[in-house]
Amino acid sequence: MDDSSLTWDDGALVTIDQRGLPHEVRQLRLGTVDEIIEAITTLAIRGAPAIGIAGAFGVVIATRAHTAAGEIGAMPGAATDGVVDVAAVHAEADRIAAARPTAVNLAWAVERVRARIADGADAVLAETLDMLAEDGRVNLAAATHAADLVQRLCGARPLRLLTHCNTGRLATSAVGTAIGALRVLHERGAVADVLVDETRPLLQGARLTAWELAEAGIPHRLTIDSAAAWAMATGQVDAVLVGADRITANGDVANKIGTFALALAARHHGIPFVVVAPESTRDTGMATGAQIVVEERAAAEVTGFGGVATAPAGTAVFNPAFDVTPAELVTAVVTENGLAYRNSDEFDANGRALGNDSPRIGPPVDTDRPPVTDAAQHATPAPDRVTDPTRAGNRTNSASTHDAARTEQGRAIATIARQLYARGWMPGTAGNISVRLGDDALITASGLSKGELREDDTVLVTVADTTPLPGQHRKPSAETSIHTAVYRTRPAGAVVHVHSPFATALATTAAEPGDAVTPLRISGYELLKGFGLADPSTVAIPVFPNWPEVPRIGADIETYLRENPTAPPILCIAGHGITTWGDTLAQARDRAECLEALCELITRTGRTAATPLEIG
Repeated sequence: MDDSSLTWDDGALVTIDQRGLPHEVRQLRLGTVDEIIEAITTLAIRGAPAIGIAGAFGVVIATRAHTAAGEIGAMPGAATDGVVDVAAVHAEADRIAAARPTAVNLAWAVERVRARIADGADAVLAETLDMLAEDGRVNLAAATHAADLVQRLCGARPLRLLTHCNTGRLATSAVGTAIGALRVLHERGAVADVLVDETRPLLQGARLTAWELAEAGIPHRLTIDSAAAWAMATGQVDAVLVGADRITANGDVANKIGTFALALAARHHGIPFVVVAPESTRDTGMATGAQIVVEERAAAEVTGFGGVATAPAGTAVFNPAFDVTPAELVTAVVTENGLAYRNSDEFDANGRALGNDSPRIGPPVDTDRPPVTDAAQHATPAPDRVTDPTRAGNRTNSASTHDAARTEQGRAIATIARQLYARGWMPGTAGNISVRLGDDALITASGLSKGELREDDTVLVTVADTTPLPGQHRKPSAETSIHTAVYRTRPAGAVVHVHSPFATALATTAAEPGDAVTPLRISGYELLKGFGLADPSTVAIPVFPNWPEVPRIGADIETYLRENPTAPPILCIAGHGITTWGDTLAQARDRAECLEALCELITRTGRTAATPLEIG
């Protein structure tokens, strides 16, 4: 869709100096670590994905600078065949990662290339170039998913959209996130007008976004930030699209200052508020936005502009660069993997956005199963939410019934399976993932490596009796009964079953001998907020005995969940693994990540936040 805004040329990073736009398009050539850091801190390079990639190139430059000459006769300054001063490069990497604290992508990208430092500058460069290539593909995928969502929420008509700050190719390396979605919608002929917040105090909207939209031929109007709510009130906005600098495990979103106010206004007026970001912006190790360090910038950015003072000398200033929007104000977070977070309060029982007649994206909605809120995850399921086992024998459906949804959800399952395989949580053929499709569930097939899973490596089974639908050539996972036990007792949309090491080990240690379920009690950790608990200060995680016959494990789980309607959406099986579920596949995965991180903390400390771990 665009050429990259970041390029590597003969040992230097070449990019556009965003400080000169829109009046001057000047090139920056950055060949030292200090130059990279200065460009990031002075906003010559800005935007979470862009500063991440720039930071990675900074590590390349640092590695080249701290590599001794190799064999006699090697060219001076050569970055190959020499010895890397690994400690010195790591110190430079630390400086780069600390240049801006709020955006997670900078630290993420630096950490990704750190692993290659000892292999030499060429290895670090290769990893960074891979990251650069990935960024364009990732952004286009996220932008396309977001465009699909907005059209499903708002209808197939020319839309009036609002965006904040700059989220285009200048803020990434190519395409953009929220602006990428605007580009996709424009190509579909679905944009009537884009309102661009000027984005005080540095006017990224006025200087950068208006420039990018004009370059792309997208119709737009510039407005002052404080006019956005009035534009919504007077019917000039159908949806708000923004980017993000960090998204925590519970869905809180850090973004350019002013985003929180937009979300409040959008909620008041019943307007979808959609966040578009790459998966690398999601920080599942941080439980909530309360933990985010919000950067505060110089007073001069507020007391004047362009060298002209606009406030009395000595005026005290409050100048946060970002704010944090609570998850409950976000309609959806969309990444390259699709819908990563959905606020169920903004969708009715038919999966439609409140105040809107257009359906959401995703698989066909089972109107007998309302969307899951955090409270609903722990409520006693109403009879019409649970599949009636007596209906199973009357089913005439075959696997072809869900063809469209199966392709989409199979792709999502395969993507997340590969991610979890890479973490070592689904080694070999172990572990399984499922998504509910009405009265059926789509689950990973048996005997396949999760690292090589494809979208068609799934099997449809009936939730009522775990029977595969006719017309399929693969067998479902041996642990399917664990998934269907959850679906029969909870209105879950997806289930993840993995063998993450810390959670599995802790549960195995905690389990009591015999056939009873052991509660693993944990309290005081911030990560508990990632489970959507009514009381996030404490949890009792059920640990089930590991029977050789998996259906027996499934039966134990079903009995327990029916008898304990307030049980959390997570469980452990001693010596086996963990199972988590949620409204969406992304939420089920996130809860598995939170559980593993929580158990690692407990294993390393031997304590809860305040007291020694209590089991019993």
